[in-house]
Amino acid sequence: MYVPAQFSVEEAAIRDFLSSTDAVDLVTGTADGLLATYLPVLFDAESGPHGSLLGHLARNNEQWVRPPIGEAMAIAHGPGGYVTPTWYASKAEHGRVVPTWNYITAHVYGELVVHDDPSWVESLVRRLTHRHEIHRDHPWSVDDAPEKYMTGQLRAIVGVQLVISRVEAKFKLSQNRPEADITGVIAGYTSSDEHAMAAAMRTAQLRSKKDSA
Repeated sequence: MYVPAQFSVEEAAIRDFLSSTDAVDLVTGTADGLLATYLPVLFDAESGPHGSLLGHLARNNEQWVRPPIGEAMAIAHGPGGYVTPTWYASKAEHGRVVPTWNYITAHVYGELVVHDDPSWVESLVRRLTHRHEIHRDHPWSVDDAPEKYMTGQLRAIVGVQLVISRVEAKFKLSQNRPEADITGVIAGYTSSDEHAMAAAMRTAQLRSKKDSA
């Protein structure tokens, strides 16, 4: 990934991003070409020296049975949004501004390990379910479904673990713009109800000020 220095981030920020990532595009190269699957994941910081992404694929999905050539890659997507030049203070000063797109993304590389083990898969499903249900007023549990039904459902999937070897992350959040332009973009996102982008830019501002202190 092309990552200019101003858009690079430290490891702690990358781990925080992966911890908040709900789904990725899993991409593997095979003898027959590229295969890709969009799948929910969990980041397990303690699994492997750089952590792992854990997920599951349908048993009928050929991606898990085709050995990858080299490393596998997971593409994690954070928030993203259009930036209109009208948000820049620089527009009124000299007019030398153009539109762009701000975004957060990471390319996660590593060895893909398959877990065709019902107990491993059940543990992952319970963890994934807990993550997305815990904040609900009436959270659903795996134990709410009939045991025989759940056993059948678990047999229809296999677990996958991307043991991370390296991560290339890019947080493009107007860090290359003057402070007044950054403030204008944050205000623009806020007024457009793009609150995730506004929050990401505020965090980037705080990180930048902390690094320069």
